[in-house]
This record gives sequence, structure tokens and C-alpha cells, in this order.
Amino acid sequence: MSAGRLVVCPTPIGNLGDITVRALEELGAADAIACEDTRRTRVLLERHGITAKLIAVHDRNERSAARAIVERLRKGETVVFVSDAGMPVISDPGFVLVRACLAAELEVDVQPGASALTTAIVASNLPADRFSFEGFLPRRSGELERLFKRTNGCFVAFESPRRLAASLSVLAAIEPLREVAVCRELTKLHSEVVRGSAAKLAEQFAAEPPRGEITVVFGPVESGKVDDAAGLEQLQALIKAGAKPRPAAKAVAALTGGSANALYAAAEAARSGDAAAD
Repeated sequence: MSAGRLVVCPTPIGNLGDITVRALEELGAADAIACEDTRRTRVLLERHGITAKLIAVHDRNERSAARAIVERLRKGETVVFVSDAGMPVISDPGFVLVRACLAAELEVDVQPGASALTTAIVASNLPADRFSFEGFLPRRSGELERLFKRTNGCFVAFESPRRLAASLSVLAAIEPLREVAVCRELTKLHSEVVRGSAAKLAEQFAAEPPRGEITVVFGPVESGKVDDAAGLEQLQALIKAGAKPRPAAKAVAALTGGSANALYAAAEAARSGDAAAD
């Protein structure tokens, strides 16, 4: 008996219609479908009239499930693996399973499809020629600061709606003018992309906490904005010493080569954020 194969299929990140014809063909013909959450996958399958045996594969049982699936493939079965949404393995279960199948010299077929990463980077209106993916943002502020300081290029990350405002505030304290796009509930009924500076969005989401699944795109650090970030510290020190904000912004801009208006706006945004925190 010839060996079977594992088919890795992306599923829609929101709109259930965003599934490929190939994925539906593989799901309909599979001997079994391995999935992160059987309840969520069953909704997708019922939408398209597909019935199949479901096998739960999640973070807590992936190793044992991988061994069982390898045995199925050795017997000639075809198993399709899906996560709850988007491309499996990327911040989702699947790495252990794929590695186990390849180690057993079994065929692994990876299909293209929906991904929150690529959808967000295009919707962000930020440079998309080069970017990195950082997974979920760190929860601790110190780790967040190190991440923001070492990532000068455009990057994408996932974040909890409960922590979004706090994470943006950490960035705003370092680079208040760095461009950010917060992509919420992509492809769903209430899909939304909010674009602006780190300082502006930190203030906005602190006042109006978001709901749903969040993908954040952080723009690259531009040379002019690095100067503005350094100049902002100087401006804040002058204001704290008693200088009037607008004249101080002009003086600092003349010294750093930055924008007086941008420095003044960033200082006002930072001051508003401090007042809200108090």
C-alpha cells in the first residue's frame, strides 16, 4: 500500500467565502480532517456541505496527535490539516505535525490561501517590499521596548485588543511619530483599518478600547523621524524647565533639523497621554 499524504490548507480569516476551490476539493476528499478546534471547523465544513471525520490537533495534544496522524498516513490515508483561521503553523499549531510527517518521509502538500499577515500589510498603506513578522507582541514593557528599538524596518505582529493601547503607549514613548496601522476583524462584517502615528493611536485606543482580532503593522523608522524622536526628548525637557511649547519646538527643530510642527504635535500627544494615565 502506498503512503498517504498530509495536506496543509489555509482557511478564511473571517469571511467564510474566502476559501480556495482546491482547499474545498481536498477537504471533501480527505479521509480525515485534523483541526485546531472541531467546533469552528465544523461551521466551515457545514457551510460548504462537507462531512468528514475530525481530529483535534491543538497546543496541548499536538505531539500525540502527530504520532497518530503519521500512522494514518503510513496506511495510505489523506489527512487535511487546518487551523481556526488563516495559514496553519504561523502562530498556530502545526509545526510539530509537519515536522513529524517529514521526518517519517511522508508527503506534505502546503496550499496557499488567506493570511492575516499579507492582508494587513497591503491594507496598512505602509512599505510592503520588505517586512518581518514578530508573532504576538511581548506582554512585558521591557521586552516591548527592546523589540521596538531593534526593529527599524516595517514589521507585522498580532496583539490582544486588551493590551493594544498599552503596547502602543510603549512605542509612543520611544518613537511617537512612527507610523502604525491597526487592522481589526479583517474580512469580517466590522473590518476596520486605523492608520496614524503611535502617539495618536495610543491615545485613541486608550479612550476607545477595540474589540475583535487585531493585526498591527508598524512602519519603518525614517531618518527624519529618528531626529524628531530625539528632539522630542529635548523639547519635553525644555517644557519641563518652564519654556513655552511652540517657541521651544522651533528652537529644537532648528538644532535637530526636524519639523517644529511635528515636534509640537508629538509633545502635545505625549502630554495628553500622561494626563489620561493620571
